[in-house]
Amino acid sequence: MQTGLLRAAVVAVLAWCSLAFAQLRVEITGVGSNQFPIAIANFQRDGNPPQPIDEIVRADLQRSGLFRLVDTGGATLSETAPVNFSDWRGRGADAVVVGSVFRLADGRYDLRFRLYDAVKQGQLDGLSYVSTVAELRLNAHRIADRIYEKITGERGVFATRIAYVVQLAKNSFQLDVADADGANAQAALRSREPIMSPAWSPDGTRLAYVSFESGKPVVYVHTIATGERRAVANFRGSNSAPAWAPDGRSLAVVLTRDGISQIYSINLDGSGLKRLTHSNAIDTEPVYSPDGKYIYFTSDRGGGPQIYRMAPDGSNVQRVTFNGDYNVSPRVSGDGRLIAYIGRRGGKFQVYALDLATSQEMPLTDTVMDESPSFAPNGRMLLYATEINGRGILATVSTDARVRTRLSGPSGDVREPTWGPFIK
Repeated sequence: MQTGLLRAAVVAVLAWCSLAFAQLRVEITGVGSNQFPIAIANFQRDGNPPQPIDEIVRADLQRSGLFRLVDTGGATLSETAPVNFSDWRGRGADAVVVGSVFRLADGRYDLRFRLYDAVKQGQLDGLSYVSTVAELRLNAHRIADRIYEKITGERGVFATRIAYVVQLAKNSFQLDVADADGANAQAALRSREPIMSPAWSPDGTRLAYVSFESGKPVVYVHTIATGERRAVANFRGSNSAPAWAPDGRSLAVVLTRDGISQIYSINLDGSGLKRLTHSNAIDTEPVYSPDGKYIYFTSDRGGGPQIYRMAPDGSNVQRVTFNGDYNVSPRVSGDGRLIAYIGRRGGKFQVYALDLATSQEMPLTDTVMDESPSFAPNGRMLLYATEINGRGILATVSTDARVRTRLSGPSGDVREPTWGPFIK
């Protein structure tokens, strides 16, 4: 899959399978070592709401690998119903979730839930949402996020979004935005030419990406809500691998305008172009650390592709990876503690994580043709692309390698995933 230094630096048209694409589906292939037992009763419903709120919450928590769903026996309980804690404890539940979904006169829905501690026999959380039909799924994810945070102490990511590229036909490419579970996919861009390297803005309102629609790779910034976009980097040669600065005001990009691929910074209006690397090697795939102190990137300046980092002005270049002879596609966790990347070991391209404080490297995946790792905003999971039976799919893995899921459609070739930030 990755025979050159980096696909982001290649100008050739991608050769992907010509298959139809449908909604992603989730397959859980691994779970955490210690799962929290939780019972989620059927929510009381008024009629037939267009979204199965309780099912979405269950699926979110189960997909995390950190929760074990306790059989509720089909019980339906509203948020005002009394809870028989001894009964739920007898079923093995340490927590219980109840709720209701009622349609209001104006067509919106009143969505309520309560989370109970079955051991201490008290309420842990509860909230109500007045939700439009369009926001029901999002609010279900928000409920799952609140439950996740109350029990684990970490912020949940179920209400975040992902973006990815899919090929629909031989000359039909699409950039999709979907919920973190792969549902509710919406096309942000359709093109007869390849789309590459999507990257979320820090506020989650825009995507930067590379499009070949003008006959060569050009970097665009695309506002998701309006569909408005503009070309930011359209210089002679290749324009590729956009990465957002943490303040969202500029991009790092890879250009060949001066010959070999080098890293530059550029403002969103195309002004302020500044060359950051000045090597005789291929420097590509920049990504900022969340605090803005470093730009990590891939370079073959040492004889083979490895990961380096430098100050945002291009000074103080340091090599970061030393294991193996091929390490590419760096990404940095939100707390700056880990970097993830694709390493080639024994002919297998797999996702690795490196603890920057200890220099300890850990393999995370059991697949063999991985690419494009992307951290969830809470840093617990990684989204990546891989190849199964000759077809590109998306997958996730926890940073301790215990929890794995696969997101795939019945047909199609999916690539270039990126996990969006927390929604504010």
